[in-house]
Amino acid sequence: MSDGRASDDKIVGIVLVSHSAEVAASVAELAKGLAGGAAGVLVAPAGGREGGGLGTSAELVSAAAASVDRGAGVAVLTDLGSAVLTVKTLLAEGDELPGNTRLLDAPFVEGAVAAVVTAAAGADLDAVEAAATEAYGYRKV
Repeated sequence: MSDGRASDDKIVGIVLVSHSAEVAASVAELAKGLAGGAAGVLVAPAGGREGGGLGTSAELVSAAAASVDRGAGVAVLTDLGSAVLTVKTLLAEGDELPGNTRLLDAPFVEGAVAAVVTAAAGADLDAVEAAATEAYGYRKV
């Protein structure tokens, strides 16, 4: 049973998959900034195609996930459409992403902020997922 905390030497990695490299990088920067810099949290943007331009790339997603994997799991947030399908395909293949990688059903920006803040606090993958998912309930009016 999980107590909501990752082990001391492991931290949940976060991958932000967008159709745009700029959007993915900006959301990563925003989330880390709103988490007080979140120096210990590993956040990797995976946006656009390898050669530039809009789209999604399985290779970029796989590389980003590998770069943030420290054994506590990898949380993946996506913007829309083919980004979701790309991650689902990689998960189905079974060997393209680190073990214990999860696609989170969460809003991209708010979910990323919640995930990064929660991971920065040392939470485990279940708690990071719960925080990101709860971001659907954030009210603006």
